[in-house]
Amino acid sequence: MIIRTIELMGNPVLAARAATVADPTASEIRSLAEDMIATMRDAGGIGIAAPQVDESLRLVVALPIASREEGRDIAPLVLVNPVLEPIGGEREDGVEGCLSIPGIRGIVPRWSKVAWRAQDLDGQAIGGEARGLFARVLQREVDHLDGVLFLSRMPDITLLAMDAEARHLMETIGNAEDDA
Repeated sequence: MIIRTIELMGNPVLAARAATVADPTASEIRSLAEDMIATMRDAGGIGIAAPQVDESLRLVVALPIASREEGRDIAPLVLVNPVLEPIGGEREDGVEGCLSIPGIRGIVPRWSKVAWRAQDLDGQAIGGEARGLFARVLQREVDHLDGVLFLSRMPDITLLAMDAEARHLMETIGNAEDDA
């Protein structure tokens, strides 16, 4: 496993649609997933997409946690070619950050609940439902695969803050959903 450099906002790889992974079982895809897990953990994140480590592929790693209090010691899900579909029409605001935009948080509306499907590293179809923080993380990471950063999902740019002032955002919505 290698801890990779996290690409920052402005790098063209973050603005491009990532390519479909042709063979989820390929050794280089498994190796990339392991590197992404190590990089995410090293950076203190709860999700990361392949474009963030300069690989324009539809691969996401995410911790399937319902709240920040669950910790980060659980095994992350590795999703190859993930697809999300909203369940119901409910959306909720949450404070988000991004490993590729360090030091900044913003309030972003997301679907409260999503169905997800993908392939695992053995090429098997996997899927499920996610709500709350896990749904938010999946939506943000799949956005990365489409070249979308959380800033473009914000309806009100005045709800953006530096990390040191993010508590004001959390007070605005009454919680502290997410931070990376």
